Amino acid sequence: MAYEIKILDLIDIDVESSFLVLARNCGKPVRAKTWGFLLLGPDTEPILVDTGAMNVEIMQRLGLTGYITEEMTLENQLGRHGVKIRDVRWILHTHHHIDHAGQDARFSMSQTVITNRRELEYSASGLMGGQYPPEYVKHHIDRLHTPGALRLLDLELSGADEIAPGIVCVAAGGHTEGSMNILIETGEGTACVCGDVIYDIQNQIVDPFHQVLDYEPMSTGNHGSTKRQERAAIKRALNSGTFVLPSHDYPARVEHGKVLSRLVGDSVPGLEVPVEHRTTAETGEPGHGREEFRPALAAAP
Repeated sequence: MAYEIKILDLIDIDVESSFLVLARNCGKPVRAKTWGFLLLGPDTEPILVDTGAMNVEIMQRLGLTGYITEEMTLENQLGRHGVKIRDVRWILHTHHHIDHAGQDARFSMSQTVITNRRELEYSASGLMGGQYPPEYVKHHIDRLHTPGALRLLDLELSGADEIAPGIVCVAAGGHTEGSMNILIETGEGTACVCGDVIYDIQNQIVDPFHQVLDYEPMSTGNHGSTKRQERAAIKRALNSGTFVLPSHDYPARVEHGKVLSRLVGDSVPGLEVPVEHRTTAETGEPGHGREEFRPALAAAP
């Protein structure tokens, strides 16, 4: 079964550059996108991956500024594709952070949330503090005790779990202890929705900041795993299929762990722009860090 993946523009967040790429441009603010993903298939009801933040005010708990325009509301983002909130049958989560699981309570208990059990445990552990707001945790606990409202996966133990034809969930192995990747079959190959395992494709992977090793990605400034685990998770995502879809950057087409092009429309598969690679030998310096790839979705055909 081939799905079309629609990119939902749910919230922009001002963060420090070194939050996205470890030690890069410390103190410099950048504005990051936050995507949700709508999965549309010929024989299934709509499936939503991640729901954004509850509101912009909640981001202030982490000292961050968020922006949600009227166009970026969940209703309007779904409505662009002819879908209403009540039409969504399943809500999947890459993880439960403040900007990923904030609107679950807007869905009825008959619209099942699917997540990794370890992520629910991790969210309630307090290890990452305010990144897991109590409102989100409480809602998921309510679902835990409501028949049919929550489906828990045990990906670290069970291995890959096919939750619907052409949609497979696997343990991500990075960012948070319970993060999961979602592998989706499209008309042009498998797409890996990897959440925050990757933040910045240009400066972590295409032209990795301060890296001299071949094919070695750069760490983020926000992960609950070791750096080795995070980098292994990045490599796993890059080798999971034809496309990689992070939550805070534009998707990419990949092959053998290398980024070939970036997708600049609001669909995967969709419009692509080739990526130029320059090696350390060509530039004379490792990870020179060109400006971030940030096309405007509105400007894409």
